[in-house]
Amino acid sequence: MLCKRCVSICLSLLFSISIISISSCSNNSNRFQGYMEGEYLYMAPMLSGHLDKLNVQRGEIIESKTQLFIIEQTDAALQLQQAQEQLRNSEATLKDMQSGKRKPELDVIRAQIGQAQSSKELAAITLARDEQQFQIGSISKSQLDASRSNYKVEVDHLNELQHNLDTANLPGRNEQINAQKALVNSAKANLNDYLWRLDQTITYAPESSLVYDTLYTVGEWVAAGNPVVVLLPPHNLKIRFFVSETMIGSLKLGQRLKISCDGCAPNIFAKITYISNKAEYTPPVIYSNDTRSQLVFRLEAKPEYPDLLSMHPGQPVEVIVQ
Repeated sequence: MLCKRCVSICLSLLFSISIISISSCSNNSNRFQGYMEGEYLYMAPMLSGHLDKLNVQRGEIIESKTQLFIIEQTDAALQLQQAQEQLRNSEATLKDMQSGKRKPELDVIRAQIGQAQSSKELAAITLARDEQQFQIGSISKSQLDASRSNYKVEVDHLNELQHNLDTANLPGRNEQINAQKALVNSAKANLNDYLWRLDQTITYAPESSLVYDTLYTVGEWVAAGNPVVVLLPPHNLKIRFFVSETMIGSLKLGQRLKISCDGCAPNIFAKITYISNKAEYTPPVIYSNDTRSQLVFRLEAKPEYPDLLSMHPGQPVEVIVQ
């Protein structure tokens, strides 16, 4: 009569039908009621964008490094291309500064030097002739001065071109080169930033897991930080159960337990990983009318060999203390 009353009360409570039947009818002091629980990984993108690809399905088991989903890559790819072009241009400018002018530019200066050399030689011949003519009074002093001035102009012009050639063969000034090196380093950092952004459009599974849920469909807008896929790794399965205050002193961390549940393998063992030091009332998912006012302590245990195919969060279990 007691069991029927328990079942009637707990039909309206989440995850409790199987647990209550056992809880009401079992009087073994080493058997406790609990349920399976999971700690989920919520896989979210670092950047906002439309969901381009969803490569996993709810309920499947995936391996580590499996590609989960891809956020649109158009903007990130364009920004990366611009950063690559900027780096190439900065490096080319630096190389040009370090090596001096190019060969065609040097050839132009050398040609100008050749012309200036010819003009200087012609001016020298003219000056020598005018000096002779001035000695015999054939030309005026002003004409001789003009020849001397013209010769000096041609000499100065030749010297200027020779100096230009020497300067063109030199690299840029240290200050200019250092400034350009800073621009190259900045372009590299910018490129690395956009490479990182492009990488963040693809999300991979950090470890082998069950795909517990998918929260978006392809084409939907996903804000940065919003989970797209929910994963449950095997080692994140745990068992939560409750014991009376009279039993808490006999249990310890690392203690081995036997687990029984519908559809599970016959011999499942777990180890206690957490013992609460705070008493609480029996939680709604497992209390009966006889135990609802009792103080209990919450414990958690990890299965030694978790099985994602037969162990499910919310599943009622019976915990047997060895």
